[in-house]
Amino acid sequence: MSLSISMEVKSDVLCIRLEGELDHHTAEELRTQVTNMVEKNGIHHIVLNMEQLSFMDSSGLGVILGRYKHIKSLGGEMVVCAISPAVKRLFEMSGLFKIVRLEADEERALATLGVA
Repeated sequence: MSLSISMEVKSDVLCIRLEGELDHHTAEELRTQVTNMVEKNGIHHIVLNMEQLSFMDSSGLGVILGRYKHIKSLGGEMVVCAISPAVKRLFEMSGLFKIVRLEADEERALATLGVA
């Protein structure tokens, strides 16, 4: 299975919706697309909706951590939402939840960033 990436800009927030598998085959595509969107649209925050993400490996963690560092360097924040139990466990084991906030759904994540 591959990765489907859907992105939408709301104010200065980039909403990224992932579906499928985020692994070493698809991580570079995600990295490139997100970096381009952030630079072209003056993005300050990222909401990462992982509701439809069925699998993620360490390459996926790496690309998420890299985008977190990039957005943090711009003074922004990354929020993860609607995460599946398997992917949530990977986040917990890696310690990513110590730096990235988790919200129940995309609407709540956007509200915490001041976007209605």
